[in-house]
Amino acid sequence: MNEKKVSGNRRTVPVSRNGESLQSNPEVKSTFACPVIGKCGGCDCLDVPYQKQLKDKRKLVAGLLKPYCDLEGILPMEEPYFYRNKVHAVFGRDRRGNVIAGTYEKNSHRIVSVEKCLIEDEKAQAIIRTIRDLCKSFKIKIYDEDTGYGLLRHVLVRCGKNSGQYMVVLVMSSLILPGKNHFLKALLQEHPEITTVAVNVNDRRTSMILGEKEQVIYGKGYIEDTLCGKIFRISPRSFYQVNPVQAQKLYNKALEYADFHGNERIVDAYCRIGTIGIAAADHVKEVIGVELNRDAVRDARVNARRNDVRNISFYENDAGIFLTQMAEQNAKVDAVILDPPRAGSDEAFLASVAALSPGKVIYISCNPQTLARDLEYLTHKGYRARRACAVDMFPQTAEHVETCVLLAKA
Repeated sequence: MNEKKVSGNRRTVPVSRNGESLQSNPEVKSTFACPVIGKCGGCDCLDVPYQKQLKDKRKLVAGLLKPYCDLEGILPMEEPYFYRNKVHAVFGRDRRGNVIAGTYEKNSHRIVSVEKCLIEDEKAQAIIRTIRDLCKSFKIKIYDEDTGYGLLRHVLVRCGKNSGQYMVVLVMSSLILPGKNHFLKALLQEHPEITTVAVNVNDRRTSMILGEKEQVIYGKGYIEDTLCGKIFRISPRSFYQVNPVQAQKLYNKALEYADFHGNERIVDAYCRIGTIGIAAADHVKEVIGVELNRDAVRDARVNARRNDVRNISFYENDAGIFLTQMAEQNAKVDAVILDPPRAGSDEAFLASVAALSPGKVIYISCNPQTLARDLEYLTHKGYRARRACAVDMFPQTAEHVETCVLLAKA
């Protein structure tokens, strides 16, 4: 396998003959250059050998967790390229007036045109390039952030890595897409893998990508994928792990740490579309899922029925408030699984966990810094970190790493 090379600001990494990454394949001969590294704010470690990335991430997490427990290791990704199943492109025009699709330059709102990305699903990228080219043919006006004039703002593509299904979300300032039927025909002719297309309306001057109003213009409005042997429904706004290959390793590690025996009652906090709770349902007596996002709760309930899981219930509520109410009712819970956003859990939620007093807490974190902060709080509330393992969920990026920690009553 060729070594990574640096030439000026163009950095190359090994890919296979058909364009897909096969870094572990010793027969790989070709390379693909990334001309926008350092601009797009995404892959900041493309020129760092993968084993060095793993070593650095392990060192980071181990250092932060040292006051609480030893880190058992970090689980690598065998094929650490083209793994993102969710691809977002912002649309704009360059100085010559040409339609471009890409991402915002780091710490700015200048659009960096991205032709090919090394961590995003390749078919999803091809779909975005096709939509970019169709904009000219169908005279679709591109939204201008400065003037607030125009129609197409963003394109979001989500894919089921195991199902092969693709969802396209056109984020526009209006529901009206000129020449909609002809546009869809041209798009689907080029990409028959697309199983659904939706229009999402975002007519506000905001940094948020998706708006509240949505209309399905082709297909069912969702896709499905398989994770941990279960089938999950994914809607435009619902959360789903962007790297399902590594997510499965993460969830398996969480279940290993939990060591359920079949008679437990557990809470899945921040449950989103129910992935970890539904995966755990086979190993416990009852699962209670709590999530604030209404769309995610709807999908979670559908997912439970889809997988014939009958010992799980989902509640649309703030996780901290819900757990506090359970504690006030003297509810008995054996374990709490929590997978909070990058900001971690707030003190109110952690206090509710301590008040509920489960025997075990399985903390899944995507931010080692906030994980260490929250562990400090929980260890002062009678818990002790027993085991911890990192999972490289985001190869080619610095510091972005998932960690699973088992805490038990001291």
